[in-house]
Amino acid sequence: MRLPARLRPSARQLAVGVPTVWLMVFLLVPFLLVLKISFADLQFGIPPYTPLATLEDETLQLSVHLRGYILLFTDNLYLATYLNSVKMALVTTVCCALIGYPMAYQIARSRPAIRNLLLLGVILPFWTSLLLRVYAWVGILRSDGLLNGVLMGLGLIDAPLEIYRTDLAVYIGLVYAYLPFFILPLYANLVKLDHRLLEAAYDLGARPWRAFLQITLPLSMPGVIAGAMLVFIPSVGEYVIPEMLGGADTLMMGRVMWTEFFNNADWPMAAAVTCVMVLLLLVPLSIFQYNQARQLEGRRP
Repeated sequence: MRLPARLRPSARQLAVGVPTVWLMVFLLVPFLLVLKISFADLQFGIPPYTPLATLEDETLQLSVHLRGYILLFTDNLYLATYLNSVKMALVTTVCCALIGYPMAYQIARSRPAIRNLLLLGVILPFWTSLLLRVYAWVGILRSDGLLNGVLMGLGLIDAPLEIYRTDLAVYIGLVYAYLPFFILPLYANLVKLDHRLLEAAYDLGARPWRAFLQITLPLSMPGVIAGAMLVFIPSVGEYVIPEMLGGADTLMMGRVMWTEFFNNADWPMAAAVTCVMVLLLLVPLSIFQYNQARQLEGRRP
């Protein structure tokens, strides 16, 4: 039995509807479950949290506990963790921008044959597990690692540099891991830049640096913003890199959530940390969505 034509979904509705259903099932529903747990209270048992609603003597009782959220905003440890996570994500994003912009610009201006090789070099790290790549940095940065061995062999230092298990090691790992996420969207923007605009600027007497500041940089801002969001958002909740390269005093939200979930078995507290982190990430996500909408409107005839 075939549906009437007016009830059949169009190709556009299917293209939008299928990802929407996927996101609702695998993103929204799990988040709602975590949100529910965040309003529960800790208990010893399985599951390790109290139910929100109970039915006793034909009476439905709703119990909402705010212990996790109150502790988040009153305990200096959690406040310091949030601030440190945002700070480290911002520094990582700035470093990726300073390193990634010249790389993306050079790749976009290269000849097609060389461009493909350079792009392959950017994408190549994704062929290896992140865990293995971060573990390689452990062997490079520790006191008896490759970096100190080379520097001491060249006579540049007398004692090993203490980089491993510091915030500097975490920054190195974060920049290394997320630099391709900045380069690729920026390259996609720069490669479509109309070079006739630069030629016209040069013909009118503009110096290269002025043409860059007034033409290339403004036109590439959508790519810069997209790359910055792709670096900042996952860096805030990163767990693997701070755990493997950072010290005991390297406070980041990913490590705190792991500790609360698996070490302390305090699921309500961990769920509250997660929900507040998602709310913090909604701000850059909204900026990214606004930028994408403006970019799409600019392309319309």
